[in-house]
Amino acid sequence: MVLWVALLCTLLSSLLGGLYVLGVFRRQRPNEPPLDKGTIPWLGYLLEFRKDCSEFLKRMQSKHGDVFTVLIGGYYFTFVMDPFSFGTIVKESRSKLDFRTNAAQLVVKVFGYKPTEATPNIVHTSSTKHLMGDGLTVLIQATMESFRKLLLFNLSSGEKRVWQEENLFHYCYNIVFRAGYLALYGTEPPRGAGNEEKAEEQDRLHSNQLFQEFRKYDHLFPRLAFALLPPKDKREAERLKRHFWNVLSVKKVWQKDNISGWISDQEKLLAENGVPKYMRERFMFMLLWASQGNTGPTAFWLLLYLLKHPEALKAVRDEVDKVSRESGQEVKAGSPPVTVTRDMLNQTPLLDSALEETLRLMAAPMLVRAVLEDTSLRTSSGTEFTLRRGDRVALFPHISVQMNPEIHEEPHKFKYDRFVNPDGTRKDFYRNGKKLKFVSMPWGAGVSTCPGRFFATAEMKLFVFLMLSHFDLELVNEEEEIPAIDISRWGFGTMQPVRDVQFRYRPRF
Repeated sequence: MVLWVALLCTLLSSLLGGLYVLGVFRRQRPNEPPLDKGTIPWLGYLLEFRKDCSEFLKRMQSKHGDVFTVLIGGYYFTFVMDPFSFGTIVKESRSKLDFRTNAAQLVVKVFGYKPTEATPNIVHTSSTKHLMGDGLTVLIQATMESFRKLLLFNLSSGEKRVWQEENLFHYCYNIVFRAGYLALYGTEPPRGAGNEEKAEEQDRLHSNQLFQEFRKYDHLFPRLAFALLPPKDKREAERLKRHFWNVLSVKKVWQKDNISGWISDQEKLLAENGVPKYMRERFMFMLLWASQGNTGPTAFWLLLYLLKHPEALKAVRDEVDKVSRESGQEVKAGSPPVTVTRDMLNQTPLLDSALEETLRLMAAPMLVRAVLEDTSLRTSSGTEFTLRRGDRVALFPHISVQMNPEIHEEPHKFKYDRFVNPDGTRKDFYRNGKKLKFVSMPWGAGVSTCPGRFFATAEMKLFVFLMLSHFDLELVNEEEEIPAIDISRWGFGTMQPVRDVQFRYRPRF
């Protein structure tokens, strides 16, 4: 009898525990945001969220207001949609709202890297040193050299001005990824005197092979992050991980010339903090995706929008030509390719605005914080909510700010000069007469702001500057429509197109 009672209690306890995990007992407490668990235990709204998170959040906002809590795959997310309340979230101390918890779970899942206590400080220190200030100047020079190898190396070969056709997305992603990879992870050392050309050819070959494998992994990334890969794709993802761990192994990286200080410093600091070699190799793969996973796609959208808007293309091209002339490097027949410097990139307000407009339209990161203790949230309207310990709080600026017609007039249109005043200064934006601090958030905000944003911006601007300086560009089909976006990538940075676009290019002179 006692045994049966014990078994019954155990069964009942397991059942109750299971129901708790499934969210059956969750109820909205006083002062908490509206709660919507959906109809499927534990999953909640996961399938609808994954299908199109933008439309889902718009529907929830219409139903519940600017602050609401929803169940998504076993986690409760409180979404804050009011941009005037963003500051409260991003400024809150990490002891209450921690962005590292979610990030750590993601990098373990998709890169196999388990962060240590020292990792955030190592990344912050090295990024401040090498991706900003004087370190950024050095890295821009290295990236310029990479573009010379990949983009400009045959301009002086005397080739006739013959049109070449390419797929625009593949072309932009390929060139920008490879230039960034070579600038960061180093180049092939010449094997003996006079072998520089052979080393450069090896860099072109190896970086292109790496890009092909990277695209395979990039395609799997969103479903891998949500643990939705079928067995076949899961095996392919594991194969690709091992491939990159091998290619970016400590031994192979240190055989390269011209390794960036950003890479070498982090490798040394991780080793000094006792991180094992196999884990440092996984860290290198994580850095590759973090630094190059969004720059190529953004460059594609920027060039496509310029090609679809001739007045924008002319204005930005005139600007880069003017900057080149003022640096004493006018592009003309018989002249060497332009060497673009950091100072030159700092003199392009129209290019800056066009890039920011592209990011406004196409960058859709989701900013997530883990709620470590019950936390009060006061909205701009004065309403006070309690965020529950163990939940997640999330911002999705693409809807709340970037595509908000109360902030950006005709938000679905590309306006290359949206962010710049006629005198070249940055424009301010308002909502209901009140000035906004956050008007576009492609890089995140607060303590989780992307530390590589200045290098990424420079890399994309450098590519477009060189393309507009040295090549005539046009769409193969002048009536080409802007392709739809791949909605499976909502929340992971820059959107990618569901199809490619044909374009042609030739040397300008």
